[in-house]
This record gives sequence, C-alpha cells and structure tokens, in this order.
Amino acid sequence: MNKHADNEKEHTKSESLTEFLIEAIVSGDIAPGSKISEPELAKHFQVSRGPLREALMRIEGLGLIERIPHVGARVIKLCQEKLVDLYGVREALEGMAARLAARHITEDELSSLEQLLITHSRHIEQVDGAGYFHQYGDFDFHYRIIQASRNPQLIRLLCDELYHLLRMYRYQSPRSHSRPIAALEEHKFILQAIRHCDEELAEMLMRRHIAYSRRLIEQQIQLDSHTKECL
Repeated sequence: MNKHADNEKEHTKSESLTEFLIEAIVSGDIAPGSKISEPELAKHFQVSRGPLREALMRIEGLGLIERIPHVGARVIKLCQEKLVDLYGVREALEGMAARLAARHITEDELSSLEQLLITHSRHIEQVDGAGYFHQYGDFDFHYRIIQASRNPQLIRLLCDELYHLLRMYRYQSPRSHSRPIAALEEHKFILQAIRHCDEELAEMLMRRHIAYSRRLIEQQIQLDSHTKECL
C-alpha cells in the first residue's frame, strides 16, 4: 500500500511539474534555446530525477524541448518558417474541427463560447485593442471548438501535440502578428455559422481566419529578409 501511495505521489509531482514547465517555456520565462539541466531542475523544484525525467519526456513529446546530439536537451527556438508550416497544418485540421463542431456542439457549449467572446470583447475595449489574449485551455476560443468536434484524433493532434507549441509562438511572436479587433469579429462569424449548424461555412470561415494569420507571418518573413538585405 505504501509503495502504491509513493508511486501516486511521484506521478502527481510529475504532472504538476509538467504543467509548470510548459507554462514557463510557453511564456518565455525559460528562454528559447536554454539548456535543460536535470540536476539543476531537480534541485530547484526539490524533486527526484524520476518525476522530473517523466515530465521532460512529456514536454519533449509536445515539441517544446529537443535533444541535440553531443549537446543535450534544449528548449526549442522560435522560427517563423516553422510557424508558417504549423499554421498550414492548423488551417486544415481546425477547419475540419469547426465543421464537426457545427454538427456536434451542445447548447451549453454554444452559450459558453458566446460568453467567452463577450469577455474577450470587454478585454479589448479595456486595453484599447492592444492584443487579443490567448489563454490556456477552456479560455481559448479555438481550444473549445476543437473539443466540441468530438473527434479524439483531432483533439489529440491539436490540443496535445500542437496546442502548446502554437501557444508558445503566439505568446512570443511580434505584436505585428496580432490583429485583435478583426480576429474577434472573425470568431463571432465562425460561432454564428456553428450555431446555425452550417458545417461548410464554419469550416470555410475557420480556414480563412487561420490563413489570414499565416499570410501575416509570411509577410513578416519577407519584410525581415528585405531588411537584412538592405543592411
């Protein structure tokens, strides 16, 4: 019994540590490119190497940490080209998620999403439109629609494997990628299509919404390239 209790305690430590490290990486508190030192982390969090290694394996599986031969584990570095690729995948998968959400979403989920957008609208007004916020989990408009798709494979791909990586890019990307008022209006149109059970329109609007963000990133890459050529 004691051994089982110890295992449960270690597992709980690992889960808590995983969540903390994810948020630290996403927010940039642990800087991109930083080397991951297991001894230092174990000492800092006062945990044994077992729970820590389990946590790091989970984070590596999310793509937030990479292992480099002869170097070790490091936090991934931001790369706009990779972000464009991710947005291409996201455009296709989230379009499908919106289509399925229009088919499966419940009235309670619709009411919750409507209230969420009201909250977002108030936030934008309070900060004079300075940056649409992308919070964790249920507070994220896209996350909730993905969950409403009721498709386990989509949920796994978008909410587990890509979600935190996308959050990291959105959180740390230049503010030029942000278009708060336009994004909020697009969210409202997407939700309206889902409420009306218009699967085709919901998918088209979601794909267009994400594609617009992808094009902004591509434009930024071109601008950065031109700026370097002129230096």
